[in-house]
Amino acid sequence: MPKHTLLIVLAVAACGVIAAIIAYYVVRFMRGTIRLSLPRTAFNPGDAITGSIELHTKRAVRGNRLLVSLIGTQVTHTRDDGKTRTRSREVYRDDVLLEEGKEYRAGYTATHDFELPAPNMNSPEFLNSTAAQALTTALRLLSNRSTRLKWKVEARLDAKGVDLATAKHVSINIRQLA
Repeated sequence: MPKHTLLIVLAVAACGVIAAIIAYYVVRFMRGTIRLSLPRTAFNPGDAITGSIELHTKRAVRGNRLLVSLIGTQVTHTRDDGKTRTRSREVYRDDVLLEEGKEYRAGYTATHDFELPAPNMNSPEFLNSTAAQALTTALRLLSNRSTRLKWKVEARLDAKGVDLATAKHVSINIRQLA
């Protein structure tokens, strides 16, 4: 009987986790949506990444800030004893603030255009930044075939409670960075 009790407890715990995840996405959907539009998704260093976001609230939302970010993540796969482990580490982030905190009424809709620069490691401003040091280290590790750099543009309404967020993956030609 203890064997079945353990299985029941594990099944109930798994169902609880799944229910919590579903509830989170339902609450987020009921608050509103944020859509990200990018005319193109491939860039060279220093290019302007342009696009727009459309924010629509279904309920009143107290927003802390509305921003768009370019995020670079170093993804490393290691294999040990036949097991593969994947580690991710953010090595680059550039945020553009679109709006300071404000109250969004139910039914609010707005479109915001934005522009983010793709990192240009040849510019003096970038070379002196801490982001450049982290990105340079990540690029050196790219010679290891199990490491890659993933880029995404993320739009986020940082709000009280559940945030509204979306992201799209982009490509930045890193060969010109090295």
